[in-house]
Amino acid sequence: PPPPPPPPPFQAEDGIRDKQICLVGSEMCIRDRLSGVPSTRYAVGGGRSGCLEKHPASHTLVHMFVLGLDPGLTRTGFGVVQDTRKGPRAVRVGVLKTDPKLPMPQRLAELADDLDALIAEISPDVVALERVFVKKNFTNAMSVARASGVAMVCSARAGVALHEYTPSEVKLAVAGDGTADKSQVGALVARRLKLAEVPKPADAADALGVALCHLQQARFGAAAS
Repeated sequence: PPPPPPPPPFQAEDGIRDKQICLVGSEMCIRDRLSGVPSTRYAVGGGRSGCLEKHPASHTLVHMFVLGLDPGLTRTGFGVVQDTRKGPRAVRVGVLKTDPKLPMPQRLAELADDLDALIAEISPDVVALERVFVKKNFTNAMSVARASGVAMVCSARAGVALHEYTPSEVKLAVAGDGTADKSQVGALVARRLKLAEVPKPADAADALGVALCHLQQARFGAAAS
């Protein structure tokens, strides 16, 4: 009898919310986030075969849902990017604001509450944070550092891994130029994510860029291993 028709090609957005991608040579193995047990192997070309062996824990996982953060006390940009076979896809983007009239401790508490709620709602696999970079404005750098600390605490409390990237690393990953300006980065973020327009304010676009940077770094790491 003729062989049964092949199953439809895997698409990350088709209900595989609690899975991660394990790059194994030229194939991807979908494994459960909690147990780490491989379920079904999908070839990159769309074919599928039974996955019978347990892959070593050393295999690098490319996280499917990345929460990118551009930290700031007045505005913290956030962008959620999903990694799919068709390329990265923007899931959600926006900013978290604090009231500048409030005392500093209350503003930090307000930001922490908002980040806790955001992380709980979207359940990211990893948080990618833009690292504090000091030029001349030390007052602004201090505010950004405080917001970054809040993001680190919130990620740790939620049990989500966090990675930091410098502004130059983000620009290099998104635009291929570590000295690109914000308008260039925003335009290329929109192009790579197939958005109709550049997200505003710039903090939101920057957060998507940080998430894209992490996905690129994770893929390079997986290929190297």
